[in-house]
Amino acid sequence: MSIRIVQLGTPRIADEGVRIGTVRRPPRGVPKAEFSSRDFYDVWLPNLSPSAELVAQAKAVVTDNEWQHFARQFRAEVNTGDTGKVLDLLAALSATTHFALGCYCENENRCHRAILRQLLVERGAQIRKEPED
Repeated sequence: MSIRIVQLGTPRIADEGVRIGTVRRPPRGVPKAEFSSRDFYDVWLPNLSPSAELVAQAKAVVTDNEWQHFARQFRAEVNTGDTGKVLDLLAALSATTHFALGCYCENENRCHRAILRQLLVERGAQIRKEPED
């Protein structure tokens, strides 16, 4: 069993399981009833998205140093309060079921989902390895 880290809106794989959207806003122009059928997400969990202020900061990132600054701030934000407990729960669930979580960003290396991947691994989550193209 494992977690698959995905770009929301991309095709699902056969045994992916529930897809969780870790985004601040739902997809624009898509009726709520179609979020799942259009491969966005089945469940919306905005708690795992950066705050609005950090989203704006991430969108303005140009350099690696700016990205590292964002990453530190996002990690601090996620590791406080109940959000850290949600990550603990997801890590534990990864041992018993398949599911996916993701964001809209095309480049995972400059997306908060890369940081979520690291945080989940640090908590012992089973992360699905994607096949090489």
